[in-house]
Amino acid sequence: MKNIKKIINKKNKSKIVCLTAYSKNIAEEVDKHVDIILVGDSLGSVLYNYSTTRKVTLTEMIKHSKSVRLGVKKSLMVVDMPFNTYANKNSALKNAKKIIKETRCDAVKLEGGKKIINQIKLLIKNKIPVMGHLGLLPQSTKGKFKSKGNTTKEINQLIDDALLLQKNRVFAIVLECIKTPIAKKITKNLDIPTIGIGSSVHCDGQVLVTDDLIGLNHTNIKFVKKFVNVRKYINAGLRKFASDVRSNKYPTKKHSY
Repeated sequence: MKNIKKIINKKNKSKIVCLTAYSKNIAEEVDKHVDIILVGDSLGSVLYNYSTTRKVTLTEMIKHSKSVRLGVKKSLMVVDMPFNTYANKNSALKNAKKIIKETRCDAVKLEGGKKIINQIKLLIKNKIPVMGHLGLLPQSTKGKFKSKGNTTKEINQLIDDALLLQKNRVFAIVLECIKTPIAKKITKNLDIPTIGIGSSVHCDGQVLVTDDLIGLNHTNIKFVKKFVNVRKYINAGLRKFASDVRSNKYPTKKHSY
C-alpha cells in the first residue's frame, strides 16, 4: 500500500510514468525509469500475435507476471485481469487472489465502470488494490478500435464511470483513446491519478507498450511514438556474429574450453 500511496500523491505534483513488461529482462530495464510496470494483456498481440486480447488466458498472464516480478525492485507492479476472469463477483475474487498470490504483484487492473463495479467493490473489500480502465476497452471491443468521447451520451458515461470508480476506491484509472477535452475534464474532476494512452498530455501520467516505443514491435497506432529502434542494434549484433562464425573469427581461444 505504501507504493500505491506514492502513486496517488503524485496527482498534480509530478507525472506518472508507466510501461509494460512481459519478462524479467525487460522488467529489469524498465524498472529503472518508471513508477508503474504493467503486465498487460497486450502480451497477447505483442508476443503471441493474437487478433484480440480476449484470447489471453489467466495461465499466460500469471506465467509472464512471475517472470516480470523477478526483474522489479522499486516500481509498483500491476497485472491485467484477462477477459472472462472477472465476469462475476465470485470469479473476480477467486482469480484476483490467485494472481496476487502466485505473482506477488501489487495490484490488478480491470476494464470497465458501472458494469463491473460490484466486482471492484468486492476486491477492494478484500484488500486487493485495483487500477481502473476506461475509454477504449480492448477486451470488450470487436472490430476496429475507435476513440471515445464523441457523443454526449458517451461523454456523460465516461465521467460518471470515472467518478464511480473513484468513489469505490480504485487508486488510479487508465484512460485509453479518450478525446482530449474529455480526458482533461475527467483528470481535473478526480482526486486520483489518470494515466493516459492516446488521451492527451492532460492526464496525470502516460503508459505505452514498451515493445512499441523501442521499435521492437511493428505498429502504426496513432498514439505510439518510437523513441528508439532497437531492431537496428539487434541486427548489427546478429550480422557481426554470423560474419565472425563464417570467417572463423568466432569462437576464439578465449571463448573455448
